[in-house]
Amino acid sequence: MERSKTERIKLGSTYIGGSDKVLIQSMCSIKTSHSDEVIAQIRRCKDLGADLMRCSCLDFEDARAFKAIKEAVDIPIVADIHFDYHLALAAIESGVDKVRINPGNIGSMDKIHAVVEACSRHNVPIRIGVNGGSLDKTLLHLSGAEALVSSAKKHVAILEEMNFRNIVVSLKGSSVLETIEAYRIASRTFPYPLHLGVTEAGTKDVGLLRSAAALSPLLLEGIGNTIRISLSEPPEEEIKAACRLLHDIGLYPDYPTFISCPTCGRTEVDLMPLADKVQKYLESVKKPITVAVMGCIVNGPGEASHADIGIAGGRGSFVLFKKGKMVVSLKEEEAFEVLKKEIDSF
Repeated sequence: MERSKTERIKLGSTYIGGSDKVLIQSMCSIKTSHSDEVIAQIRRCKDLGADLMRCSCLDFEDARAFKAIKEAVDIPIVADIHFDYHLALAAIESGVDKVRINPGNIGSMDKIHAVVEACSRHNVPIRIGVNGGSLDKTLLHLSGAEALVSSAKKHVAILEEMNFRNIVVSLKGSSVLETIEAYRIASRTFPYPLHLGVTEAGTKDVGLLRSAAALSPLLLEGIGNTIRISLSEPPEEEIKAACRLLHDIGLYPDYPTFISCPTCGRTEVDLMPLADKVQKYLESVKKPITVAVMGCIVNGPGEASHADIGIAGGRGSFVLFKKGKMVVSLKEEEAFEVLKKEIDSF
């Protein structure tokens, strides 16, 4: 589906906006100055599908660590800055590809101008990140969505007055409906790429549902150029969730589709652990394959006949099927390894 038209913002070796590609990102959960651990986490996220990663910048140790991180990874790195413009300047000098700040929160116009000048000199975009929980008190008379957009407009205006337009905007509420409305308004208000997300989405079970409910309508309407699914989980889980969501709505084609039955009284194999094992294996597979794990030989191959490869269980054994046609019978203990080989050779 076609994205809403936005500016095309260069971010290291890639771009945000100006195309139909939606970039996937998360935020490192380790203090940035622990650079070896951060590098390892970024590499794991990149292998799972991350297009860029954000890191906090709490002090000058963090700011200096960006240099080593940038030398060790090959995806863009974003520095998350709050209040102290000196940290933004140090992170930019260390080579970060983007900074996340709110111009109105870092002090006087001279301080803002110093950051904007450094970003202009190094061609570093600024993401204006507005969250529902940290809005300007002068905007609290507005509805949640209107307040988010009005806050972003104030910050954008500061940069535009300095002739800086290398901007990405995010407006994250914790309410699904508020977030959808805010981004719809923003897509009509700003010419800049939009970073989609729900702030404080919650733990995995709740956060996945809340994020999917908010982001899917927007993405299907062509709104949004990069996403983070915020979970109270390691960033690797956020990347996997974003890949699955984009894939299921047709925006991430080179990724596997996994289907499994909910089980019922006909199930005579230990299906759930096997399904979990197959899904986990598919997380490292980057190919457009549909794989099924079904609990009933009678209905499984027929219900999952659209699957490229699948297994269906019954009475302690499985059958391997392809496009609904049964190929071979398998012992329960060998089902996973045989299925894995079929996936690898697809």
